[in-house]
Amino acid sequence: MMQVTAIIPAFNEADRIAETIGALKSIEQIGQIVVVDDASEDNTAECAHGAGADIVLRLKQNGGKGNALAQGVQVAQGEVLCFVDADLGGSAKEFGKLMGPVLADEADMVVAQFPCSLRPGGVGLVKKLASFGINRLSGYRPAAPLSGQRVLKRAVWEQAKYGLDGFGVEVGLTVQCVQNGFRVKEVPVVMTHRETGRDLQGFKHRGRQFIQVSRTLCRLWLRQRVKIG
Repeated sequence: MMQVTAIIPAFNEADRIAETIGALKSIEQIGQIVVVDDASEDNTAECAHGAGADIVLRLKQNGGKGNALAQGVQVAQGEVLCFVDADLGGSAKEFGKLMGPVLADEADMVVAQFPCSLRPGGVGLVKKLASFGINRLSGYRPAAPLSGQRVLKRAVWEQAKYGLDGFGVEVGLTVQCVQNGFRVKEVPVVMTHRETGRDLQGFKHRGRQFIQVSRTLCRLWLRQRVKIG
């Protein structure tokens, strides 16, 4: 059985991270839990320690999700990596469903497909951009292009060398996973996490996400053009 490490990038998640870690600890296949505190302003790191995380990294400066994941991968011992959002709470136990196809060697990366949101969010521009870009660059048509809940073999991450920063990390991973000949599978789950609404904060978040996904797609497109040329 391949060793599995769960990596949790966290920013100001003191209120939910302990519950998330507790849910992961109930999955027997997970042998290590790594929390990367991305310069939180609350006591996220202390809560992670108290909940039983094996390693808690405290970054001095906020570097974004992609950087936090990269820091976690560096200290992870597992051949299989679970990327887990800190705010999943008890629903993180659904990672048991995501791990199966990878551990059975039926897929190299499994992506969680969330149920439809009950809360009105944006107008779907970021998701449409991500879906279009992934399809154009790799030929793969994703149902959940922005899902951050993933289980993947370490080789998938190590061979995906471009665009793994900020909110573009999921798009970069999917494109390069397919381009490098790995197998992707999407699995429906019943997960819940904090959602952004149609308020100022929500639109700011989606604006940053749109910019970073656009930047990732541009970098991958330029790299592809250089290789073709």
